[in-house]
Amino acid sequence: MKNSIKHSLRLLSIVLIGPITLVYLMLNVLLKSDTLFATFSQTLSLIPGKVGSYLRAGFYRFSLTHCTPDAYIAFLTLFSQRDTEIESGVYIGPQCNIGRCKIGKNALLGSNVHIMSGKEQHNFSDLDIPVRDQGGVFKKVKIGENTWIGNGALIMANVGHSCIVAAGAVVVNDIDDYAIVAGNPAKIVKMRNKP
Repeated sequence: MKNSIKHSLRLLSIVLIGPITLVYLMLNVLLKSDTLFATFSQTLSLIPGKVGSYLRAGFYRFSLTHCTPDAYIAFLTLFSQRDTEIESGVYIGPQCNIGRCKIGKNALLGSNVHIMSGKEQHNFSDLDIPVRDQGGVFKKVKIGENTWIGNGALIMANVGHSCIVAAGAVVVNDIDDYAIVAGNPAKIVKMRNKP
């Protein structure tokens, strides 16, 4: 019964958010810009509570590369890149900032987690050119299945499956499966699959 109610609410959210989704999709044909996408994301992030989460998931199903209908996307969470994938059972807490990434099944992101599009978004090697004008490379960061990322963590590299990233950790290098990491830069403090 509970699952059928949730399914009905997801369908209703698609209908309710449909006009906004259609406007976005039509504008995107003309402009094809992540700035346009970010504008819609910022606007939709302001809708509070579970209603907001259902409406955001309804919108992101048709605007991201992939988003499952059961994703929970909390209040004030912003997406900056369309090339993002959200798998089944994902929870994204409030005030997150999500760049280009793939978030695996049943991953949990605490509040204020930032997933950047890699660690090379800004070049800074030429001292004669402002950093903002030097360009950079946006990479898709992968968050593994069943991984828990604590509040305020900054993610700039891939995180394996079944990992735990401590609150406030700064991940600058890829993290192996089953690792528990903490610190800045994040270092392995324990492996979950070893006694």
